[in-house]
Amino acid sequence: MSSSPSAAPLYELLYHPTIPGRGEYIRLALEITHTPYTDVANATHSGPTTVQSTISIPTHDASGNPPVFAPPALRVPNGGRNGAPLLLSQTANILLYLGPRLGLVPADDEVGRLWVNQMTLTALDWSDEAHEVHHPVGSSLWYEEQVEEAKRRSEEVRRRRVPRFAGFFEGVLGEWGGGGSFWWGGLTYADTTLWGWWMGSDMRFRRRWGFWRRVGSIRFCLGGFIRGLRRG
Repeated sequence: MSSSPSAAPLYELLYHPTIPGRGEYIRLALEITHTPYTDVANATHSGPTTVQSTISIPTHDASGNPPVFAPPALRVPNGGRNGAPLLLSQTANILLYLGPRLGLVPADDEVGRLWVNQMTLTALDWSDEAHEVHHPVGSSLWYEEQVEEAKRRSEEVRRRRVPRFAGFFEGVLGEWGGGGSFWWGGLTYADTTLWGWWMGSDMRFRRRWGFWRRVGSIRFCLGGFIRGLRRG
């Protein structure tokens, strides 16, 4: 979803069209705070070309930004040095930048901000592992070219990695999340990331995830997310 026509976009999200992927974690943070932004790839017919050209620059761009290895990326007009456009990449890095600007981290608590980022990175680690279930040999190969390896990887993930990650967040939220968020009396981008992580896992591993869907303390995070939807 892009910004409303009446609002001037403050941010430009550059990610693949039609798929959620790692760009979804950035969308969630922007959407829940009602922050105007442009989803470049989905905004115009030429949007995907704009995204591709942005990540194809091998060195720094005209504004002095380092090259982008892969999307997602965030472009902030006038956000860089001397008023030049700022171009950031890597999901966690973008959320680290947006967090204080969107009110999704503790304002006067440096340790709390580090903890928020720590939990976000852990959730993104799981996101990577879940994605690799269908690409255990190579991300450039079609799933049909690595089916047998994917079956073995899927079994390992279901038996060991799902309980490991879900159990970790169950414990974290059971101790810290009674107020509906991780470390603070309000919503953080760790909450929105975990919500996206939870929903994606629920779709990928429906049966194995059913247990955590029924009993997990992750409900605290979901509750915080829903309350946050009423902001603004």
